[in-house]
Amino acid sequence: KFDVTTPHIIYACLGGFIVLFGMFSLFLRGRLYIGEACWAFIFGIIIGPYALDIFNPRTWGNGSAEATNMITLEFTCVVLAIGVFAIGVELPKVYMLQHWKSLFFLLVPVMTWGWLVSAGLICALIPGLNFLSSLAVAACLTPSDPILAAAVVGGKWWADKHVPAHIRHLLAAESGCNDGAAFPFLFIALYLTLDASTGAAIRDWFLILWLYQIVLGAVLGSLLGFSFRHLMKFCQRHDLIDQHSYVAQYVSLAMLTIGVTNLLSSDDLLAAFFCGTAFAWDGFFNRQTEESVFSSVIDTLFNVAAFIFVGAWMLFNKFQDAAFTLSVWRLIVVALLVLLLRRIPVIIACCRWIPVINNFRESVFCGHFGPIGIGALSSFLPPCLLLIDDDRWDIHINARNPNHPRIP
Repeated sequence: KFDVTTPHIIYACLGGFIVLFGMFSLFLRGRLYIGEACWAFIFGIIIGPYALDIFNPRTWGNGSAEATNMITLEFTCVVLAIGVFAIGVELPKVYMLQHWKSLFFLLVPVMTWGWLVSAGLICALIPGLNFLSSLAVAACLTPSDPILAAAVVGGKWWADKHVPAHIRHLLAAESGCNDGAAFPFLFIALYLTLDASTGAAIRDWFLILWLYQIVLGAVLGSLLGFSFRHLMKFCQRHDLIDQHSYVAQYVSLAMLTIGVTNLLSSDDLLAAFFCGTAFAWDGFFNRQTEESVFSSVIDTLFNVAAFIFVGAWMLFNKFQDAAFTLSVWRLIVVALLVLLLRRIPVIIACCRWIPVINNFRESVFCGHFGPIGIGALSSFLPPCLLLIDDDRWDIHINARNPNHPRIP
C-alpha cells in the first residue's frame, strides 16, 4: 500500500526540483541569466492545481481561506526575514551611515511617486475600485522584492560583470528596508477607510504605524543586532564559539528577531533588516564567515521553496472576474504601465540629488530595477484579505460598483 500524503509530495517535489536545478544551475544562471526564482515559480504552476494538481496549498487548513492565508503569511515572512537579514549582513560596513542620503531619496520621493502613480493607474483601469482601495493595492506594488533583488544584484554570474558595486549595494539596501518602509503607504489607505474620521486615521497612522511599528521595529532590530554582535565578539575572545555557529546566526538571529517583533506587533521585516545591518556593522561577522557558503545554500533552499509555494498558490482563475471588473487585458496593461512609470521617471528626475548614481545610464538601470515578488504577498496582501471581510471595507469597494458582490 502506497502512503501518499501531502508532506511526502512536498518532500519529493521540492527535493527533485532542487536536485535537477542544481545539476544545470551553471547553464540556467550563468548563460541564460535566469535565477532559481523564475524556474521555481514555473515549477509551482506545473505541479499546482491548474496543471498536474499534485500540490495545492489552498487545501491546507481544511480548505479554510483564513488558515491558508495565515500559513502563506508566516511561511513567506520567514523567507523574507532571512533574505533581508542576509542583505543587511552583506552590506559594506557602516553602509547605512555613509549613504543615508541616497537611500532617503529612494525610500521617500521615489516610493511615494511609485505608490501614487500605481494607484492612479489601478483606479483608472480597474473601475470596480475607488481611489482609496487603489492606494491599498498600489502599496503592494511599491517596494522592491528583496528575494528577487538579491537574485539579480547579488548574483555573481551577471551582476559582478555588468553592474557596478556601488549600484549593487544601493539597490540591495533599498530592497532590504523598503518592504518594511512601505507599510505607511498601505496603512494610511486602510485607516482612512476604516476609521470614523480623517483625524482619527491620521492619529492612528502616526501613533500606531510610525511610532510603534516602524520606529520601534527599527530600534528593536538595531538593539538586537548590536547586542549579539558584542556578545559574539566576547565569545570569540574567550574561545566560546566554534566556526559552524557563526554561520548559524543567519537563520537563528533572523528567526529570533521576527519572533520578538511579532510578539510586540511591530514591523518584523524592517527589524530583521536593521538587525542584520547592526550585527555586521563593523565587518567582524563578515570576516568570520567569508569562506562559508552555507548562507547561500540556506538562502537558495528557502527561496526555491517559497516560489514553488507561490506558483501553486496563485489564483489564476481570478484574473478574469467580471464582479471585480478584472480582465486579463486590464491586468497586462496595468502591469506594463506600472513597470514603465513606477520608478524610471522619478529616479531620472532625482538622480542629481542621489550621490551614489553617477550618470544617466545608472539612473535608468536603477529606475528599471524594481522587482515585485513575494514581499507583496507576505507583507500586504494578507492584511488586505482579512480586512475585506469588514463591512466598512465593503462600503468603499462598492462605492464605484453598487452591484459588487460581497467577497467570500
